[in-house]
Amino acid sequence: MIEIRKKSVIPVYSAGAACVIYCAFFPLYKVWHFIILACLAILVYTVLSLIFPGKTERVELPEEPELTGDALIDALLSDGRAAVGEMRKLRDSIPGEQVRRKLDAIITVIDKIFKTVTDNPNDYKQVKKFADFYLPTTIKLLHTYDRFGQSGVDGVNISGTMERIDTALDTILDSYSKFFDSLFAHQALDIETDIRVLESMLKNEGLLDSGFETYRM
Repeated sequence: MIEIRKKSVIPVYSAGAACVIYCAFFPLYKVWHFIILACLAILVYTVLSLIFPGKTERVELPEEPELTGDALIDALLSDGRAAVGEMRKLRDSIPGEQVRRKLDAIITVIDKIFKTVTDNPNDYKQVKKFADFYLPTTIKLLHTYDRFGQSGVDGVNISGTMERIDTALDTILDSYSKFFDSLFAHQALDIETDIRVLESMLKNEGLLDSGFETYRM
């Protein structure tokens, strides 16, 4: 977060008004007339700047994208951020609280899907396919829903299409959630292997029979 100081416009407008009033009542054809006018403007501006200093706003700096050093993965993550950003803009303009809630959930899952590539580069191909084939269609549907919703016409084709997209969002959310879960399949397998190795070691040491329990997936 950074602080940005925004000056008040009152001192500027007041100084200008003072100049206009001066010109209306006093002569302005000698050098010292202009000096008086300038001093008046500076005085009004300075005094009112102290009275109306403006306000300070705290602005959040945009988060710097995390780079992995792998050009392909970084490009994929950049595409993911762009897609999520576009969907968030659509979310703000799309009518209907129910659809917004569904879109919030979808955006959350999509964001998590792309973040998995940072920790697990082996997921690149799967997430790349997801980004190339599934996301564009989802964004297209959202654009259509937004456009139809902003049309102001309640026709059979428009309302029917919007209802169909609304229903499709449930399927999309469920499918994307399952896809996200599938990205952890290899990790689950690795953990299961580690558990079996641990059990074998404990049995060999005679510790498993002494009440030590291991987690079974």
